[in-house]
Amino acid sequence: MSLLNAGDTFPNLTVTLPGSETLELPGAFAGHFGVVLFYRGAWCPYCNAQLRAFQRSLDKLADLDTKVVAVSVDDEATTKETIGKHGLRFPVGHSADARAYAEATGAFVNEDPLYLQSTGFLLDPQGRVLVSVYSSGAIGRLVPEDVAGMIRYVREHA
Repeated sequence: MSLLNAGDTFPNLTVTLPGSETLELPGAFAGHFGVVLFYRGAWCPYCNAQLRAFQRSLDKLADLDTKVVAVSVDDEATTKETIGKHGLRFPVGHSADARAYAEATGAFVNEDPLYLQSTGFLLDPQGRVLVSVYSSGAIGRLVPEDVAGMIRYVREHA
């Protein structure tokens, strides 16, 4: 397991969405900036706050040509509840294989119960990591204001 650093190509991951659809990352972002959020689960108040924050910022991020995807180990029913509870309009995946995602990205894993710790990635339009934010516990995560600021910075200094 190694951490993803700025400039690394984001690994290919399949995110299962409610209704048995899948999303292939980083391909789903091709030509756009992308935000990938691993969240601990619906039970985590910090994760819920992060999901709500990205939902509130979704239009601003869209204006910056940025797409957002979140995923957790929660089952499909719990994920549907989370989407409905927060009115999430970005894709939210479920039933993530915590160990496989960790192996591919370096995300920290809680073993009992099994879940991914909060991890966030900002990707450039070519699928390369601009920023990775790894947390080993409840706090410390990617926030939409930082994402917007980083994208503006990258564009100004391109």
